[in-house]
Amino acid sequence: MSSDFESYEQDFAVLTAEITGRIGKVPKLVGDEKKQMVANVEKQLEEARELLEQMELEVREIPPQSRGMYSSRMRSYKQEMGKLEADFKRSRIAYSDEVRNELLGDDGNSSESQRAHLLDNTERLERSSRRLEAGYQIAVET
Repeated sequence: MSSDFESYEQDFAVLTAEITGRIGKVPKLVGDEKKQMVANVEKQLEEARELLEQMELEVREIPPQSRGMYSSRMRSYKQEMGKLEADFKRSRIAYSDEVRNELLGDDGNSSESQRAHLLDNTERLERSSRRLEAGYQIAVET
């Protein structure tokens, strides 16, 4: 049973990496390319949600003595999924803000843009740190 869970974990890791890469590209695209990328990201987010559901089912079938470790991993995956969805929403909004500023001729928001990039990078760094800590905990437990 845990091998199925680990397989799902690997699939989830690959999928979230792809989603993160595509989310980063969304604000830079325009027109049909952007619409197509947004549709692809939404589809991948749905796949990730389904993987989480499968992982939850696997955790329920694991014996109670080792269930705690898998439950904590599930919590971290759910948090990561929430962050991905928030990042995706933010990337779509960032694009609409750029278009709005372009139309209104308001390009004096470079400090706001830098602040947004700083916040994005800080969140990405925090996510990476949590992943490293979770990996370290798993290594210590094994």
